[in-house]
Amino acid sequence: MGRGRPPRIAIFGLLGSGNLGNHGSLDAMLRFLRASHPDAEISCVCSGPEELTRQYGIPSTAITWYQEHGPGRTRLTTVVRKLYGKLADLFRMPRLFRRYDVVIVPGMGVLETTLELNPWGWPYALFLMCVSARMAGAKVAFVSVGASVARERSVRWLYTGAARLATYRSFRDELSRDSMRVMGLDVSQDEVYPDLAFALPDPEPPEPSQRSRRTVALGLMEYHGTSADRGRSTEIYAEYEAKIVEFARWLVDEGYRIRLVTGDPADEVVVNAVLDDLRRTRPALVDSRVVREPAASLGELMGQLAGADLVVASRYHNVQSALRLSKPTISISYATKNDILMEGMRLAEFRQSIRTLSVPRLIEQFRALEARAGRIEPAMREKNTEYTARLEQQFAVLSKTLIDAGPAVRAGRP
Repeated sequence: MGRGRPPRIAIFGLLGSGNLGNHGSLDAMLRFLRASHPDAEISCVCSGPEELTRQYGIPSTAITWYQEHGPGRTRLTTVVRKLYGKLADLFRMPRLFRRYDVVIVPGMGVLETTLELNPWGWPYALFLMCVSARMAGAKVAFVSVGASVARERSVRWLYTGAARLATYRSFRDELSRDSMRVMGLDVSQDEVYPDLAFALPDPEPPEPSQRSRRTVALGLMEYHGTSADRGRSTEIYAEYEAKIVEFARWLVDEGYRIRLVTGDPADEVVVNAVLDDLRRTRPALVDSRVVREPAASLGELMGQLAGADLVVASRYHNVQSALRLSKPTISISYATKNDILMEGMRLAEFRQSIRTLSVPRLIEQFRALEARAGRIEPAMREKNTEYTARLEQQFAVLSKTLIDAGPAVRAGRP
């Protein structure tokens, strides 16, 4: 960094809370940093510092004062602590980011509004981080991030303000870059690269199996809609759960072996719903045809998917991981980003919106996918080779422009 000492790098994001997709982006970034910059001092500023330190052995700090200190004993004291935390963060964050030369936001949908979102939660924290880091003279990098057009004026202002302060920006698809352009950000110099998780290595090959049944990985998601659907969130979830349970019954009745997979701890409610239904309606089949082994990382999830013949999933990184492994996949898409993944792999016909999910159509798509699997997989492997090469190019750019280029200039200085 031009200072005669190792670079100090912070990785910033909603990490340590159990979301496997976010951790996959972290895993890919850590692999790059440790291979190309082994002397770098790496730490994390994240939403679950204790869990992240336990898993990765990396020094970690909470993003906000409230995350660090927790709620009060009553509802009133919790509200007071939240309000105090917003004020405290105005002073805490600038002091925190003085420690670093570079702050990296690795992948993730950090500029999205596809799920329920409070503007004074993540959007505010992201904006305050960018302001604090640039004031301290640190470079900020948004690397292969996802974005969508924010309808709420406050969220739009916070997201575009944070992005303008970044030293380096890249997006994981054209839609994300176009979304930021629509919101008023100049993206003419910003590149599009694949999702960081496409840089993860292949998992260990599964043990040879004597099973005669074909295995379907069924990715589940606790879906309640977006912020605009708060009044109907319970109804939206109930409709999705009923349909996914119906499809699971069909798979069991047709003789398939099901592996239930998720991407976030919240998804366990759907797992339980499927298992409870099958135990009640198919008691003689459920134990022999349904497998549930929770994964602690995206790498473990990929290892489970490696043993599947076909994948049907909703969460973005369930779909992405299946495509990364060249598995014939159907996306029950909760956002356009899922559709873009499928289009990139030339699987656009094998997708449905989670909002209008039709089980009969899903069964038709499943049968068509299974019949064409042998022709689909070679094209998927070719695309994965292309994605890996593109990400290697981006890592070289990051080294050149962020880590090897020397210190940044503090905000307000020439």
